[in-house]
Amino acid sequence: MKLRFGIAGLGSIGKNHARILAELPDCELAAVFDTNPDTAREIAEKYHTRAVGTLEEFSDAVDAATIATPTPTHFPIAEQLLRAGKHLLVEKPITETTADARKLVDLAHTAGRILQVGHVERFNPVMSKLEELLTQPRFIEAHRLSPYPNRSVEIGVVLDLMIHDLEIILHLVRSPVKSIDAVGVPVLSRGEDIATVRLHFNNGCVANVTASRISPEKLRKIRVFQREGYVSLDYQNQTGEIYRLAQGRILREEVEIEKDEPLKRELASFVECARQGKQPKVSGFEGAAALELAVEITRRIEEHAATIEGAG
Repeated sequence: MKLRFGIAGLGSIGKNHARILAELPDCELAAVFDTNPDTAREIAEKYHTRAVGTLEEFSDAVDAATIATPTPTHFPIAEQLLRAGKHLLVEKPITETTADARKLVDLAHTAGRILQVGHVERFNPVMSKLEELLTQPRFIEAHRLSPYPNRSVEIGVVLDLMIHDLEIILHLVRSPVKSIDAVGVPVLSRGEDIATVRLHFNNGCVANVTASRISPEKLRKIRVFQREGYVSLDYQNQTGEIYRLAQGRILREEVEIEKDEPLKRELASFVECARQGKQPKVSGFEGAAALELAVEITRRIEEHAATIEGAG
């Protein structure tokens, strides 16, 4: 028997969720919900499903749901649906505050429900290849640039974009963060639009991470250095290269990557986890850890900006 899936929030991300969930096998797209009823009706008609007018109706209509609403609404919606016994995929960042994130993790555990967080880059085929090639990272360099989005501007670029790379780096390094050096500046938004951070980990690894949402072009790359050489990967184009030292020379080798749509892989994984009770690749725990680091970086940026302002 197919589980009934639903989507709460039908902005640009939610519409892509609808497109994919409507096509996945072992999945019935049972309901969509949005505060704009016209949008909900339009998407429901397009994908042959039902538009509902309240969260209560939505909850009654589904067994599992994705939450793609604005970040400030993640916690109240997720809390209500988890208490109603629904499996959830919550888009990143999981919540606005670390306290709320921990509450959702505990609630999902108590209810015995799946709580997955939408860190879609973990489902990029590039990431699978990096995990194959990884031994012990010593230095990581990540860049994530995009044009101004005109969405998610209620949060800064650290919580909007950099958090993808923070979650990945925590997954790769698997060591506590020892120290943080961070700077960022607002340009078009109230929060920072460009930021850079250096993370030192207890195991000696260092990571430099840069994110901008005021770039004229998109760029999503990561380089991981280890004893045998380094791996350079492009998330956007799903390409990569390995550089190794051999006989006194640096040799370059292309990485073979079977391209696929990361969001499709992420949602297919969520459907499988919800149906079979499997642990998700990015659980609420991992999502909360990434949020905790992102919030601390944001705090450091604000603290640094206040110091400069006070000195001026």
